[in-house]
Amino acid sequence: MMSSMGLMNTIAIFEAYTLNHQLKGHSESTVGWIFSVYTFLAFFCGVYVGPVFDKYGPRWLVVAGCTSTVAGVVAMSFCQELWQFILSFGVLTGFGTSLLFTPCIAAVGHWFRRRRGFATGMAATAGGIGGIVFPLMLTALFDRVGYGWATRVLALVCLVCGLMGILLVRARLPPAQDATARPDLRIFRQVPFTLTTIGIFLLEYSLFIPLAYISTYALHQGFSQAFAFNLLPIMNAGSVVGRALPCYYSDVVGPFNTCLVSVLLSLVACLCVWLPLGHTAAGIVVFSVLFGAASGTSIAIAPVCIGRMCKTQNYGRYYATTYTVVSFACLIGIPIGGAIVQASGGSYTGLIICTGCIYVGSAACLLMAKVWHLGWKNWLAAH
Repeated sequence: MMSSMGLMNTIAIFEAYTLNHQLKGHSESTVGWIFSVYTFLAFFCGVYVGPVFDKYGPRWLVVAGCTSTVAGVVAMSFCQELWQFILSFGVLTGFGTSLLFTPCIAAVGHWFRRRRGFATGMAATAGGIGGIVFPLMLTALFDRVGYGWATRVLALVCLVCGLMGILLVRARLPPAQDATARPDLRIFRQVPFTLTTIGIFLLEYSLFIPLAYISTYALHQGFSQAFAFNLLPIMNAGSVVGRALPCYYSDVVGPFNTCLVSVLLSLVACLCVWLPLGHTAAGIVVFSVLFGAASGTSIAIAPVCIGRMCKTQNYGRYYATTYTVVSFACLIGIPIGGAIVQASGGSYTGLIICTGCIYVGSAACLLMAKVWHLGWKNWLAAH
């Protein structure tokens, strides 16, 4: 999880660095395609990875994911052109990330039922920890050994984490009797599941905008490169707390209720902190902590919401199908965000307002999914 979701939480560092070095002269929306392709494939490939997990288990998926991720990061250390970054990090590392984190999340669902929210949250903290360690490590190494060797050291860390995953990740349950290695889109006939998928789609669309642009936003506001790069580990530190503690209580109050609260807190962070106070050092730090905690809860608890829609033995398929749809949000979100900034003459105001509005849509869809599943009389029930 650390070598997959940790990388995903580090994309702002690579975007800010490449914009000012190898890809200087390219627009933010153009460079954003590197990371949108990466996040797209990380989720899109799950439509096949999930059913394969249900049928065969996680072992060889994690082996292939570790190999692909490490190879992609090493290849990226030699890149100088846009197309090279897209192929190495976007395609190869994105594919490897999907092979790593999809079976890891699904395996947690096999081992826990009553405390699934807390267990998933604790597993997801690995992404937040990676999002703290990787940016700090890269920031220190860029100046000391240069971009190439800093990225290769990152690949080595990913290799070690991947090898641990190969040894430790296991499935508990035998394959479901109706398990197939092919995706099954018939599950979208279930209206609550479809609404949940749309809600998570909008949630992830909004989530990756601050993750991708927080460092470039800080540079635009005139803060130093060191301060701008350190905002990402601050955000991910908040994310670690958000993935662990609220998920513990989600098993009591319900994953949907927990996710709705986290979405509303993300909305408050964007429109009440980032928008009016982001130009100040204190404001942007407070935003990073608050948004990190709220979004961390969303990331960790969304898979548990999906688990409420299916039997445990079919969880891999449902999870993968949802995040295949979500992958298209990741594909278009970062480039559209860059295009909004470019169309606004470099101002981030429109982007921040757009992010907040999308969070409103996400909350509405998740609430409708819960109401459809339980009925209006039970809309406040723990679920």
